[in-house]
Amino acid sequence: MTPQMSVDLCGITLRNPILAASGTFAYGIEFARQVRFDRIGGFVVKGLSREPMAGNAPPRVWEAEGGMLNSIGLQNIGVRAFVADRLPALAKLPCAVIANVFGYAVEDYVEVVRVLEDHAGLAGYELNVSCPNTKQGGIVFSSDASLLAEVVVAVRAVARRPLIVKLSPNVTRIQPLAAAAAEAGADALSLVNTFVALAIDARARRPRLGAGFGGLSGPAIKPIALRLVYEAAQAVRIPVVGLGGIATGEDAAEFMLAGATAVQVGTASFWDPRAVERIARELERFCRRERIAQVRSLTGALKLGD
Repeated sequence: MTPQMSVDLCGITLRNPILAASGTFAYGIEFARQVRFDRIGGFVVKGLSREPMAGNAPPRVWEAEGGMLNSIGLQNIGVRAFVADRLPALAKLPCAVIANVFGYAVEDYVEVVRVLEDHAGLAGYELNVSCPNTKQGGIVFSSDASLLAEVVVAVRAVARRPLIVKLSPNVTRIQPLAAAAAEAGADALSLVNTFVALAIDARARRPRLGAGFGGLSGPAIKPIALRLVYEAAQAVRIPVVGLGGIATGEDAAEFMLAGATAVQVGTASFWDPRAVERIARELERFCRRERIAQVRSLTGALKLGD
Protein backbone atom coordinates (compact mmCIF):
# COMPACT_ATOMS: atom_id res chain seq x y z
CA MET A 1 0.00 0.00 0.00
CA THR A 2 1.26 3.45 -0.91
CA PRO A 3 -0.05 5.99 1.61
CA GLN A 4 -1.48 9.31 0.49
CA MET A 5 0.90 11.87 2.02
CA SER A 6 -0.53 15.19 0.87
CA VAL A 7 -2.29 17.52 3.30
CA ASP A 8 -4.16 20.79 3.04
CA LEU A 9 -2.90 23.49 5.40
CA CYS A 10 -5.41 26.35 5.42
CA GLY A 11 -5.60 26.29 1.63
CA ILE A 12 -1.91 25.54 1.07
CA THR A 13 -1.48 22.15 -0.59
CA LEU A 14 1.57 20.33 0.78
CA ARG A 15 3.08 17.26 -0.90
CA ASN A 16 3.61 15.88 2.59
CA PRO A 17 3.23 17.37 6.09
CA ILE A 18 6.95 18.09 6.59
CA LEU A 19 8.17 21.68 6.51
CA ALA A 20 11.54 23.17 7.46
CA ALA A 21 11.21 25.69 10.28
CA SER A 22 12.07 29.36 10.12
CA GLY A 23 15.51 30.29 11.38
CA THR A 24 16.92 26.83 10.66
CA PHE A 25 16.79 26.72 6.86
CA ALA A 26 18.17 30.18 5.97
CA TYR A 27 16.24 31.55 2.97
CA GLY A 28 15.81 28.04 1.61
CA ILE A 29 17.83 28.27 -1.55
CA GLU A 30 21.03 27.68 0.46
CA PHE A 31 19.91 24.06 0.95
CA ALA A 32 19.51 23.35 -2.78
CA ARG A 33 22.47 20.93 -2.81
CA GLN A 34 21.35 19.06 0.30
CA VAL A 35 17.56 18.75 -0.03
CA ARG A 36 15.28 17.69 -2.86
CA PHE A 37 12.55 20.32 -2.68
CA ASP A 38 10.17 18.07 -4.58
CA ARG A 39 10.28 15.60 -1.67
CA ILE A 40 9.23 17.91 1.16
CA GLY A 41 6.09 19.85 1.91
CA GLY A 42 7.94 23.15 1.97
CA PHE A 43 9.81 25.50 4.24
CA VAL A 44 9.53 28.75 6.16
CA VAL A 45 12.20 31.33 5.40
CA LYS A 46 14.09 33.02 8.21
CA GLY A 47 12.30 35.96 9.80
CA LEU A 48 11.92 39.10 7.69
CA SER A 49 11.80 42.60 9.13
CA ARG A 50 11.03 46.03 7.76
CA GLU A 51 14.73 46.99 7.66
CA PRO A 52 17.89 44.81 7.65
CA MET A 53 19.09 43.63 11.05
CA ALA A 54 22.63 42.66 12.06
CA GLY A 55 21.61 40.34 14.89
CA ASN A 56 23.18 39.69 18.29
CA ALA A 57 26.81 39.61 19.32
CA PRO A 58 28.54 36.18 19.16
CA PRO A 59 28.65 33.51 20.32
CA ARG A 60 25.14 32.86 19.05
CA VAL A 61 24.70 29.08 19.38
CA TRP A 62 25.41 26.65 22.22
CA GLU A 63 24.80 22.91 22.10
CA ALA A 64 23.01 21.87 25.29
CA GLU A 65 22.13 18.42 26.58
CA GLY A 66 19.34 17.19 24.32
CA GLY A 67 19.07 20.40 22.38
CA MET A 68 20.48 23.76 21.41
CA LEU A 69 20.37 27.35 22.60
CA ASN A 70 20.46 30.10 20.04
CA SER A 71 20.51 33.86 20.21
CA ILE A 72 20.79 34.90 16.58
CA GLY A 73 18.88 38.10 17.16
CA LEU A 74 16.68 37.74 14.07
CA GLN A 75 19.49 38.73 11.71
CA ASN A 76 18.12 39.20 8.19
CA ILE A 77 18.55 41.19 5.00
CA GLY A 78 15.23 43.02 5.27
CA VAL A 79 12.06 42.48 3.28
CA ARG A 80 12.97 44.64 0.27
CA ALA A 81 16.29 42.88 -0.31
CA PHE A 82 14.50 39.56 0.14
CA VAL A 83 11.96 40.23 -2.63
CA ALA A 84 14.68 41.56 -4.94
CA ASP A 85 17.46 39.04 -4.34
CA ARG A 86 15.93 35.83 -2.94
CA LEU A 87 12.27 35.54 -3.89
CA PRO A 88 12.73 35.20 -7.69
CA ALA A 89 14.67 31.93 -7.21
CA LEU A 90 12.34 30.70 -4.46
CA ALA A 91 9.30 31.23 -6.69
CA LYS A 92 10.61 28.49 -9.02
CA LEU A 93 10.85 25.78 -6.34
CA PRO A 94 8.42 22.81 -6.42
CA CYS A 95 7.25 23.18 -2.80
CA ALA A 96 5.46 25.66 -0.59
CA VAL A 97 7.50 28.70 0.47
CA ILE A 98 6.19 30.56 3.52
CA ALA A 99 7.57 33.90 4.68
CA ASN A 100 8.16 34.40 8.39
CA VAL A 101 7.46 38.00 9.43
CA PHE A 102 8.30 39.89 12.62
CA GLY A 103 8.40 43.41 14.01
CA TYR A 104 8.48 45.53 17.14
CA ALA A 105 5.28 47.45 16.43
CA VAL A 106 2.08 46.55 14.61
CA GLU A 107 3.06 48.82 11.71
CA ASP A 108 6.25 46.80 11.20
CA TYR A 109 4.32 43.58 10.57
CA VAL A 110 1.87 45.34 8.29
CA GLU A 111 4.59 46.97 6.20
CA VAL A 112 6.53 43.73 5.69
CA VAL A 113 3.41 41.89 4.55
CA ARG A 114 2.36 44.81 2.36
CA VAL A 115 5.70 44.61 0.52
CA LEU A 116 5.44 40.81 0.15
CA GLU A 117 1.89 41.06 -1.18
CA ASP A 118 3.19 42.80 -4.30
CA HIS A 119 5.30 39.79 -5.33
CA ALA A 120 4.54 36.25 -6.50
CA GLY A 121 6.12 33.09 -5.18
CA LEU A 122 4.89 32.77 -1.61
CA ALA A 123 2.25 30.34 -0.34
CA GLY A 124 1.54 32.23 2.87
CA TYR A 125 2.87 34.07 5.90
CA GLU A 126 3.93 33.01 9.38
CA LEU A 127 3.86 35.77 12.00
CA ASN A 128 6.55 35.50 14.67
CA VAL A 129 4.81 37.21 17.59
CA SER A 130 7.55 36.39 20.13
CA CYS A 131 8.84 39.97 19.91
CA PRO A 132 8.48 42.82 22.43
CA ASN A 133 6.13 45.61 21.39
CA THR A 134 8.31 48.69 21.80
CA LYS A 135 5.25 50.96 21.77
CA GLN A 136 3.69 49.08 24.70
CA GLY A 137 6.61 49.12 27.10
CA GLY A 138 8.21 45.93 25.80
CA ILE A 139 5.26 43.62 26.38
CA VAL A 140 5.70 40.60 24.12
CA PHE A 141 2.90 40.24 21.55
CA SER A 142 2.65 36.50 22.20
CA SER A 143 2.05 36.89 25.94
CA ASP A 144 -0.87 39.32 25.78
CA ALA A 145 -4.10 38.24 24.06
CA SER A 146 -5.19 41.79 23.22
CA LEU A 147 -1.83 42.74 21.68
CA LEU A 148 -1.78 39.46 19.78
CA ALA A 149 -5.26 40.10 18.41
CA GLU A 150 -4.30 43.64 17.42
CA VAL A 151 -1.38 42.56 15.25
CA VAL A 152 -3.30 39.68 13.66
CA VAL A 153 -6.26 41.93 12.79
CA ALA A 154 -3.95 44.53 11.26
CA VAL A 155 -2.05 42.03 9.12
CA ARG A 156 -5.24 40.20 8.13
CA ALA A 157 -6.49 43.47 6.66
CA VAL A 158 -3.63 43.59 4.13
CA ALA A 159 -2.85 39.90 3.60
CA ARG A 160 -4.58 38.00 0.83
CA ARG A 161 -2.49 34.87 1.40
CA PRO A 162 -3.04 32.41 4.27
CA LEU A 163 -1.88 33.71 7.63
CA ILE A 164 -0.22 31.42 10.19
CA VAL A 165 0.51 32.76 13.68
CA LYS A 166 3.51 31.26 15.49
CA LEU A 167 2.89 31.08 19.23
CA SER A 168 5.44 31.16 22.04
CA PRO A 169 5.56 28.52 24.82
CA ASN A 170 6.70 31.15 27.33
CA VAL A 171 3.20 31.73 28.67
CA THR A 172 1.11 30.42 31.54
CA ARG A 173 -1.68 29.01 29.35
CA ILE A 174 -1.62 28.59 25.57
CA GLN A 175 -5.39 28.23 25.05
CA PRO A 176 -6.41 31.92 25.44
CA LEU A 177 -3.69 33.02 23.04
CA ALA A 178 -4.55 30.35 20.48
CA ALA A 179 -8.20 31.41 20.65
CA ALA A 180 -7.32 35.11 20.39
CA ALA A 181 -5.27 34.54 17.24
CA ALA A 182 -8.00 32.42 15.65
CA GLU A 183 -10.75 34.92 16.47
CA ALA A 184 -8.63 37.78 15.08
CA GLY A 185 -8.38 36.10 11.68
CA ALA A 186 -5.49 33.64 11.73
CA ASP A 187 -5.91 30.81 9.23
CA ALA A 188 -3.63 28.48 11.19
CA LEU A 189 -1.32 28.38 14.21
CA SER A 190 2.24 27.10 14.51
CA LEU A 191 3.80 26.18 17.84
CA VAL A 192 6.03 26.11 19.67
CA ASN A 193 8.72 28.72 19.34
CA THR A 194 11.78 28.31 21.57
CA PHE A 195 11.83 28.38 25.37
CA VAL A 196 13.76 31.23 27.00
CA ALA A 197 16.84 29.63 28.57
CA LEU A 198 20.31 30.32 29.95
CA ALA A 199 23.62 28.44 29.60
CA ILE A 200 26.50 29.39 31.92
CA ASP A 201 30.26 28.94 31.72
CA ALA A 202 31.00 28.23 35.39
CA ARG A 203 34.73 28.83 35.08
CA ALA A 204 34.40 32.17 33.32
CA ARG A 205 31.27 33.06 35.32
CA ARG A 206 29.66 34.31 32.14
CA PRO A 207 26.78 33.23 29.89
CA ARG A 208 27.65 30.89 27.02
CA LEU A 209 25.86 33.21 24.57
CA GLY A 210 26.88 36.73 23.74
CA ALA A 211 23.41 38.10 24.39
CA GLY A 212 23.02 36.20 27.68
CA PHE A 213 19.69 34.44 27.36
CA GLY A 214 18.80 32.32 24.33
CA GLY A 215 16.06 30.11 22.95
CA LEU A 216 16.12 26.40 23.78
CA SER A 217 15.06 24.00 21.03
CA GLY A 218 15.61 20.36 20.11
CA PRO A 219 14.58 16.99 21.58
CA ALA A 220 14.67 18.32 25.15
CA ILE A 221 11.52 20.38 24.56
CA LYS A 222 9.53 17.78 22.61
CA PRO A 223 7.27 16.45 25.43
CA ILE A 224 6.29 19.98 26.45
CA ALA A 225 5.75 20.99 22.83
CA LEU A 226 3.48 17.99 22.29
CA ARG A 227 1.35 19.00 25.26
CA LEU A 228 1.06 22.60 24.02
CA VAL A 229 0.16 21.49 20.49
CA TYR A 230 -2.55 19.23 21.92
CA GLU A 231 -3.97 22.04 24.08
CA ALA A 232 -3.94 24.57 21.24
CA ALA A 233 -5.59 22.14 18.82
CA GLN A 234 -8.33 21.51 21.35
CA ALA A 235 -8.93 25.25 21.75
CA VAL A 236 -9.38 26.23 18.07
CA ARG A 237 -11.01 25.01 14.87
CA ILE A 238 -8.22 26.14 12.56
CA PRO A 239 -5.23 23.95 11.60
CA VAL A 240 -2.18 23.69 13.84
CA VAL A 241 1.43 23.20 12.74
CA GLY A 242 3.52 21.43 15.38
CA LEU A 243 7.21 21.86 16.06
CA GLY A 244 9.65 21.30 18.87
CA GLY A 245 12.28 18.58 18.86
CA ILE A 246 11.16 16.64 15.78
CA ALA A 247 14.05 14.45 14.65
CA THR A 248 12.36 11.36 13.12
CA GLY A 249 9.30 10.43 11.11
CA GLU A 250 7.73 8.91 14.20
CA ASP A 251 8.23 12.21 16.05
CA ALA A 252 6.26 13.87 13.26
CA ALA A 253 3.49 11.28 13.62
CA GLU A 254 3.28 12.02 17.35
CA PHE A 255 2.72 15.72 16.71
CA MET A 256 0.01 14.91 14.17
CA LEU A 257 -1.70 12.60 16.66
CA ALA A 258 -1.64 15.50 19.15
CA GLY A 259 -3.59 17.60 16.64
CA ALA A 260 -1.13 18.96 14.09
CA THR A 261 -2.01 19.06 10.39
CA ALA A 262 1.64 19.57 9.46
CA VAL A 263 4.94 19.82 11.31
CA GLN A 264 8.14 21.83 11.10
CA VAL A 265 11.67 20.48 11.48
CA GLY A 266 14.15 22.88 13.05
CA THR A 267 17.13 21.98 15.20
CA ALA A 268 17.57 18.60 13.46
CA SER A 269 18.69 20.49 10.33
CA PHE A 270 21.74 21.79 12.21
CA TRP A 271 22.85 18.23 12.94
CA ASP A 272 21.78 16.83 9.57
CA PRO A 273 21.21 19.30 6.70
CA ARG A 274 19.06 16.65 4.96
CA ALA A 275 16.89 16.05 8.02
CA VAL A 276 13.69 17.54 6.58
CA GLU A 277 13.80 15.23 3.54
CA ARG A 278 14.79 12.20 5.64
CA ILE A 279 11.94 12.80 8.09
CA ALA A 280 9.47 13.02 5.20
CA ARG A 281 10.65 9.59 4.00
CA GLU A 282 10.47 8.16 7.50
CA LEU A 283 6.93 9.42 8.02
CA GLU A 284 5.85 7.74 4.77
CA ARG A 285 7.48 4.48 5.88
CA PHE A 286 5.72 4.77 9.25
CA CYS A 287 2.37 5.10 7.48
CA ARG A 288 3.15 2.12 5.28
CA ARG A 289 4.12 -0.07 8.27
CA GLU A 290 1.07 0.99 10.25
CA ARG A 291 -1.24 0.54 7.22
CA ILE A 292 -2.31 4.18 7.32
CA ALA A 293 -3.89 4.96 3.95
CA GLN A 294 -3.94 8.75 4.38
CA VAL A 295 -1.48 10.60 6.57
CA ARG A 296 -4.05 13.27 7.37
CA SER A 297 -6.03 10.64 9.30
CA LEU A 298 -3.37 10.90 12.03
CA THR A 299 -4.34 14.46 12.88
CA GLY A 300 -6.04 14.60 16.27
CA ALA A 301 -6.31 10.79 16.57
CA LEU A 302 -4.67 10.69 20.00
CA LYS A 303 -6.67 8.56 22.45
CA LEU A 304 -6.19 10.55 25.62
CA GLY A 305 -7.72 9.20 28.80
CA ASP A 306 -9.24 6.03 27.29
